[in-house]
Amino acid sequence: MNATELLARRERLLGAGAPLFYREPMNIVRGDGVWLFDADGKRYVDMYNNVPCVGHSHPRVVEAMHKQAGTLNVHSRYLHEGLLDYAERLTDLLADSLRSVVFTCTGTEANEVAMAMARIATGGRGIICTDAAYHGNSAEVSKLTRARRGKDAEIRAIPYPQCYRPLQDGVSPSELTELYLEEVRAAIDGFEASGIGLAGMLVCPILANEGLPDIPDGFMPRAAEMVRDAGGLFIADEVQAGFCRTGRWWGYEVMDFVPDIVTMGKPMGNGLPLAAAAARTELVDTFRKRTHYFNTFASSPLQAAVGMAVLDVIEDENLRQNAAKVGEYLRDKLAKLQDRCAPMADIRGHGLFIGLEWVSDRSAKTPDRENAVDFANRMKDKGFLINNAGALGNVLKIRPPLVFQQEHADLFLTAFEETLGEIDGAA
Repeated sequence: MNATELLARRERLLGAGAPLFYREPMNIVRGDGVWLFDADGKRYVDMYNNVPCVGHSHPRVVEAMHKQAGTLNVHSRYLHEGLLDYAERLTDLLADSLRSVVFTCTGTEANEVAMAMARIATGGRGIICTDAAYHGNSAEVSKLTRARRGKDAEIRAIPYPQCYRPLQDGVSPSELTELYLEEVRAAIDGFEASGIGLAGMLVCPILANEGLPDIPDGFMPRAAEMVRDAGGLFIADEVQAGFCRTGRWWGYEVMDFVPDIVTMGKPMGNGLPLAAAAARTELVDTFRKRTHYFNTFASSPLQAAVGMAVLDVIEDENLRQNAAKVGEYLRDKLAKLQDRCAPMADIRGHGLFIGLEWVSDRSAKTPDRENAVDFANRMKDKGFLINNAGALGNVLKIRPPLVFQQEHADLFLTAFEETLGEIDGAA
């Protein structure tokens, strides 16, 4: 069955409009490490998918999944030592205050748990997010997606803090930080004035969906302090930033603050649905008492075995160090191409998570979503999977598995330069 036939069948069975990447959808049939293979045998370097953080079909993860599924997998209402071993090991990787965990299957569920936990603990209902956020798909969590003033009384969105297109031009770095903190203060005051009260603030520490902006110095720790002083809780969504993506275990470490609640997702299970919200024990205990929350497929022996295997691979293969080293190498090489690539106006990111700001006019900083999409499709045709993202859809997002090596970076850079040449020739 060719791609056209598959697409027609998909739309009939799943509904027309279910999202797909790229102008010509791909029929992927196999994955191995950083590589994906389509039905025709063409291979691609996966530089976008955040799910297989230790690589597609990692043998140790597959073996752990196979062995546990062949032994036992039950729901969460039995005792199982393996689950407790995993919970203990996971929380040992977090800040000392984050000692208890609620397991879920998706990041959406983890963020819903975190929001409920904050509301129960504080008595407030108000959640602060950014105006270009994405934290999940449920009815409650989706209220944070590209939130706008007045859309929901319990959600207040601030302009996402950034240095490239700042809230105000011509101010010093410290003044810029203060301007964004004033937005947080205004949101807090608005909740108090309305009688809704503040529950907390939920952000990705590195603002991944916003486009990986350079965040004004000190914003995150001071925002967290401001929220706590107002009686709220600060929630770090680590679904994209966590599990060594940044070259540190957690994005909040990069931004130098400790959250009250951490949510995690996709990378935890390397393809098996596994997510979590971790917090202080008293917060989790109160949440349990008030909600009696359970999740049939979460807190399972299978989740625990696979999650443990992912941690084993990260540590045994030194993937945190690899993400820092190879990510720095790739950013440095891209910076050397910047002078001859007029659209690439800004290069930013942390570890193996890089954002390239694509513009049509550098001086005016005019976002160029159309050509960012075109560039991503050209790279796909050369066998390298990246994509456009960010608040304006013009940031080329590069996020390969943590097993991505310098040799893969060099292959990508060669294709990147070739594509630049094609664009220059067509101009």
